[in-house]
Amino acid sequence: MEKIELKIVGLSYSQTQSGAYALVLSEKNGTRRLPIIIGGFEAQAIAIELEGMKPSRPLTHDLFSSFASSFEIVIKEIVIYNLVEGVFYAKLVCQQGESEVEIDGRTSDAIAIGLRAGCPVFTFEHILSSAGIQLEEEMVEAEKIEPEKEELIESSENELEMLSSEELEQLLQEAINGEDYERASEIRDELSKRSK
Repeated sequence: MEKIELKIVGLSYSQTQSGAYALVLSEKNGTRRLPIIIGGFEAQAIAIELEGMKPSRPLTHDLFSSFASSFEIVIKEIVIYNLVEGVFYAKLVCQQGESEVEIDGRTSDAIAIGLRAGCPVFTFEHILSSAGIQLEEEMVEAEKIEPEKEELIESSENELEMLSSEELEQLLQEAINGEDYERASEIRDELSKRSK
């Protein structure tokens, strides 16, 4: 079966499950989207990597990535290979020397690790045709005009806009120290807007 490459286009609160997030993947060379419901911890780990943030201590996915590179294990790709009763199945394709091994994992964990390894994410046609969402023509055109990555996590912008830059810097440090990276990314975005 031919693999289809995917890219991450968004991460937002799930409208259907409380406390969960929707990770949205898109065909690299197509218009279908693949939404995957994931937990808060995994969403945070993915958001941190997408935003280029560095936590004060390594997260679990950072530890796995460091462990792999220490033992010269290359994570070549992530493959979402099955979908059963709404649950996606993924594997990490790893190589050490001449040996190639496939490791089964939750899709959210596999993608969080794959991001850190800088490897591509793939799936198959039968998964995209059963769980994918086809974008409307107008939406595709709008994305071509503004290809910036979608908002990762909706923020409470009004609250942050009222604070001074010094207060925001202090809040940012508190959020990072408390490992609340979602909040840290919101604060960082507000600080970035002010420096333009």
